[in-house]
Parts: sequence; structure tokens; C-alpha cells
Amino acid sequence: MSIRINRFRLRLPLMAAPMSIASNVPLVAACSRAGIMGCFPTHNANRDGGLASWITRIDTARQIFADEGGLPAPFAVNLNVSRKKPAETLANELAICREARLPVITTNAGNPAEVVKQVHDWGGIVIHDATTMEQAEKAVAAGVDGLMLVCAGAGGLGGLLTPFAFVPKVRRFFDGIIQLAGGVASGEGIAAAELLGADMVCMGTRFIATEDSGTVPGHKQMLTDVSLSDVLWTDAICGINANFLRPSIVANQLDPDHLPPPSPTGRPTLPAHIKPWSMVWSGGHSAALIDSVPSVAGLVDELERDYLAARKSWTR
Repeated sequence: MSIRINRFRLRLPLMAAPMSIASNVPLVAACSRAGIMGCFPTHNANRDGGLASWITRIDTARQIFADEGGLPAPFAVNLNVSRKKPAETLANELAICREARLPVITTNAGNPAEVVKQVHDWGGIVIHDATTMEQAEKAVAAGVDGLMLVCAGAGGLGGLLTPFAFVPKVRRFFDGIIQLAGGVASGEGIAAAELLGADMVCMGTRFIATEDSGTVPGHKQMLTDVSLSDVLWTDAICGINANFLRPSIVANQLDPDHLPPPSPTGRPTLPAHIKPWSMVWSGGHSAALIDSVPSVAGLVDELERDYLAARKSWTR
């Protein structure tokens, strides 16, 4: 495992991605108990008790596990730093994270420079999303400690770059933590990401299809049923290109091959009652590798076994 992430004492070099709806308290707490890093976006907490409440509930679960002799992994909070977000809202979120002294903050959709200053002040680190080289370079200039390189095949909002070029290219000029996100659902995939130069994987779609995630049973089941051709990259659902599952589009009486384009302002033009994420379900290319809905604990056991076997096979 990379020395850059040794401080986290993870069982696997793995983060469960911060996902709308799916990343709830049970999922993040289960990740911590299983020895990997969980993460959730603040807007999930805002719909259910608030950010401070979620952090307290997860920390309580981690403490119970520690009292039982376990070694819980740290968890992260994802902050949207877009200019569209009210400054007061971001300031409040940072104050709560500061109070909890969270070791890892992930950021997306804007300039993380001010967040970096504050998180470094309490001793934490910042990992920023990037889907392009330009975004990666800007984030490095802003002083981030890590980059989540969101590659082709990621579930939900993703990028178009292959990890076989994106990760090695960024590694040439960045010595911080690199997370590879997009298309990984196996222990072999985690090991392969390390070979490319990544320190860890950020895995989303595979964790949607777990007993602990906050998505509805139908979404989890659909991920076990779909093929690679059922994953559709489109901007019609939420106004930004993202991967969605064709069967869920059809289930909402829409034709996935003839979806109306977004408006000139970038807003979707679907019927108003159709809601992205909660009604039209996301999933990345790795959905083709999913055939079960295990607990997070069971999934991490499987991932660890296959990861160690893959690494061992390379040393023979």
C-alpha cells in the first residue's frame, strides 16, 4: 500500500465514493468498521438531521466498534465548493468539520483554495475531484493534498478520460494522493490502479448495490441485472453528462435513444415529475461486474481476497 495513505491505516486502499442518496450513515459507518474509508456529500445530511448529527452518529458507531477491539477507519465529508453555493453555507459546513477535526475533506465543482487553508489549519487534508487535466492542474495550484481522478465509466457524474493515460500523466507532476475513480468493482481493479500510479481507488457503483446503502431495493437489484450496454452516457437527465441505467429510463416511460436535449441554460427538459437519481438511477460501467447485493463487510472481504491474490500473482 502506498506510503502516502499509510496514516489512515486502511485495510484496503479504497474509499466508498460520496454519492447522492446511497451514501448514508449506515453505509459510511459500515465502511469504517470494514477498514475502508467512507465518504458522504453534505447535501445528503441536510435532508436528514444535518451535518453535525451525521458526523456524531458515524463517530458513535466507530467508537462502539473501537471499544469492542476493532480498528475503525477514518471517514471523509464531501463539500461542494461551487461559486453557486452560498458562502454562508460552506462556512457553516467547514465550521462543523473543524469542530470534528475530520482528517479528510473531499471537494468538487469549484476552487478548493480557501477550503485547503482551513482544513490544513486543523491538520486535515483535502482531495479534489478532477475529470480533465485542466481541473487537475488548477487543483494542484490551489494546494490540494490529493486528487480524485474521475475517469471514463464512472457512475453518475464522470469524465471521458481513460485512466491508462490520465493517472500516469497526473503522476508525472503531482506527488500527492491520487484516487482513481471510474469502472472499478473488483480487488483486481484496485491492484491495477496501483500499478498505474494511483494510491487508492474511489469506488461508487459497487457500493450502491450493498445492503447498507441508502438506495431503494429496485436500484440495487437493477445493478445486478444490467449489462454494459445498459449504461447510458447522457446530459438529458440532469443537464450534465452522466451515466444512467437504461432500464430505469424506460421504467419512467422515456425512450433512452430519443431523450430531449437540455435547454440552452443547461436545465433538463424532461417532464417535471421525473427526478434524476431518485427516479432515474445511475450506474457506471462497473455495473456489468455486479451480480449480488452483499453487506459492506462481505463485499470488503471479497475485495481484499481478490486484491491480495492479484498482487501475489504479480510477484511469482
